[in-house]
Amino acid sequence: MTLTQLSYIVAVDKYRHFATAAQKIYITQPTLSMQIQKLEDELGVLIFDRSKSPVVPTAMGEEIVKQAKLILSGAKHIEDMVAVQGDSLKGTFRVGIIPTIAPYLVPLFLKPFINKYPDVELIFEEALTAEVLKGLNEDYFDVGIIATPTEQHMFEQDLFLEPFLGYVSSSHELVKKDKLCIDDLYKEDLWLLNEGHCFRDQTMKICKKNNEKRNKAPIIFESGNLETLKRLVEQDFGITLMPYLAMNDYDTRCENGVVKEFEDPVPSRKIRLVYSREFLKKNLIEAFAGVIKDSIPKELVSEDKAMVIE
Repeated sequence: MTLTQLSYIVAVDKYRHFATAAQKIYITQPTLSMQIQKLEDELGVLIFDRSKSPVVPTAMGEEIVKQAKLILSGAKHIEDMVAVQGDSLKGTFRVGIIPTIAPYLVPLFLKPFINKYPDVELIFEEALTAEVLKGLNEDYFDVGIIATPTEQHMFEQDLFLEPFLGYVSSSHELVKKDKLCIDDLYKEDLWLLNEGHCFRDQTMKICKKNNEKRNKAPIIFESGNLETLKRLVEQDFGITLMPYLAMNDYDTRCENGVVKEFEDPVPSRKIRLVYSREFLKKNLIEAFAGVIKDSIPKELVSEDKAMVIE
């Protein structure tokens, strides 16, 4: 029995599919299957019921997976304790980050961090907020980057406030306004992300009013990707809200949408670094947060005249 084999059964338990688990941990499916079969033969029990789809652990398999998680967590603690010794920062650092932040924030700080801390192996995984928090509780992630407060026992560090922006099609009536007001917005007018995204929930909180005066557009489209919503606006369909960093490299020469700021107080979301264990990798967490804060646009540092939407 090896730690590698235990990590394989935990991966299959998580994804409930051998091929998906192999892809997620960057090995071939035959290797994954062979090692799990070898462990089952050694223990003399069947860990997974392969006749079902998705794959599920057997009754004994569930108990084995629970113990495997505890063993892997203990091994990780030992690695962490060694990694934080001395002056240099090193080791693996796994980050869970929500999809409405990842593509816009990570490119800003990735190269500065790697240049400054070349011995740290960064691993990023996009996940919804609930999945990030679950991963932190299970010691799968070292830290998470999210945009809502946590209700669980977590340590939090504020990174910055990110304003909401309106993205309006060129023919929309709001394109004539210098700045948007919250009272301009109606829920049914906006393109929204799928349920499960905190950005959708925050958008709905900003738009407190239902559509009482306009005819609803003959299209219903909810996306899991902010870029899709951008493209809809650019095809002259309505309006959506965007986080500031998503429009940071917006080029008015190439697009048909119009970016609109909000009047004060500007609705904003608070971007947070969250983690579940304060005593391990504390210096690495502080270094990570410091590079992010040094890499973001300076206009995001100020909290003046902001209305935080949680």
